[in-house]
Parts: sequence; C-alpha cells; structure tokens
Amino acid sequence: MSLSQLFQSSDTTLFVDRGDAGEKLAQAVLAEAQHLENSPRFVAYALPRGGLPIAAPIARALNCPLDVIVAKKITRPENPELAIGAVTANGQVLSLRPKSANSIPEKVWEQECQRAQEKAKQQLAQFEDYRPGIDPEGAIALIVDDGIATGMTIAVAVKALRTHHPAEIWICAPVAPLEMVEALQGGCDRLIVLAAPAHFQSVSRFYQVFTQVETDAAIACLQNFYQLKSSSQPLSSTPDQKQMADDQ
Repeated sequence: MSLSQLFQSSDTTLFVDRGDAGEKLAQAVLAEAQHLENSPRFVAYALPRGGLPIAAPIARALNCPLDVIVAKKITRPENPELAIGAVTANGQVLSLRPKSANSIPEKVWEQECQRAQEKAKQQLAQFEDYRPGIDPEGAIALIVDDGIATGMTIAVAVKALRTHHPAEIWICAPVAPLEMVEALQGGCDRLIVLAAPAHFQSVSRFYQVFTQVETDAAIACLQNFYQLKSSSQPLSSTPDQKQMADDQ
C-alpha cells in the first residue's frame, strides 16, 4: 500500500477540484510505477462519472490506455440510501445482505440486483462508442475514483477485473477513510491514496469544488484524452514516456 500523506482531520480541504486531485494522484502513481522492474503495461479504468477527471491525468502520466468500468450500488427497496451490495454491468456481484431476521428475501434481492445492473449497463452503453476496448490480461490494471466512501463499488470493480487476469490490480483514489485502508489493501495488489482521514464524513468534504460530473462532461473527458494522444504520440505500455519516444 502507498499512502503519500496521512491526514487525521475531516475538516481539511485537500484539493481544489477533481482536476487538481487527479494531477496530484498521477504523480503518486507515477512514482510507484517507476520503482517497478521490467516496464509493465498499464491500463487505467475510471469509475464514471467522477472518476474520469481523476483517471485521465494518471493515464497521461503513464502514457497508457484509459477505459471505464461501471458498478452500481444495490440498495434496500424501502431505503434507497442504504447500500447492501454492488454489481457491475457484466453481472459481478458483491453482497452485504444481513444474515438475520431483517435479511432481504431472495426474490427482492434479485430484483434489486437486476435493477442496479440495468443502471450499470445503461451507463456503460453511454461510453461504449468512446472506449478503446483494451484487454488487461497480463497488465497492471488501475481502478480509479474521485474518492472512496463505502468501498463497495470499487470492490466489485476489482472482482470484475480479476476475471480478465491482469498481472496486478491497483486501487487509486485521492481520499479514503482510514478505517477502510486495511480492507481495501487486502482486496487489491496495491492501494494508492493521498489521504486516509481518521474522521471521514464524505468525499466532497476534501474538495473546494465537488460539483456533479454530468454524462456529457465525462464522455468529453474520455474523448479529449484520446484526441490529445492521437495528436502527440502513440499510447505506451510503460510509464517511461521519454524512453518510448526515443525508441520510436
């Protein structure tokens, strides 16, 4: 795990906006990557929509492909704010159903799971025309979000990517609760966060500006990433951009 800084106060504003957080996180990820041997291949996966402005600077720093992976929380029908699991667009499920008298009936669970998966499929379809279709097998897959609160969506995203047999999976986020660090660390090969506060209220607390990223803006972020790449140099499989340029 890599913690470039450790903050204990929930009142500390760390980032101007997602762009600022993405640039700072990119430097931390690049520093980790440069210590690796054999120049591994990277693929960055953003959890849309808010993860895209964070992941784009990371992918640029590593000169690697940028893609999205979509997961949605599964909630109780009587309390949509209470998450009891998460599911990806391709049907990977993380269940946190209580094993008690208050447990949700199987039929209701299946309905809520299907409802969440349909939302994930719909969101993934919005990005389909702009995705590169990269196979992460044998690569280091980075899963990136603008912050981690419950960890459910990022955990099920890890589960989904494991089925594609990447060499490693790194979880990358500007901020995550200190109490979740151990669980997050155990679920991936490397955890890179810039802050792990002991007193965590919400991700937005650590940003000066944390407005919702609309779908059009998220798509534009993905489009702009590849437009800039096509006008500069081909995507690399390693973090050493200069060496790749020299080799060409």
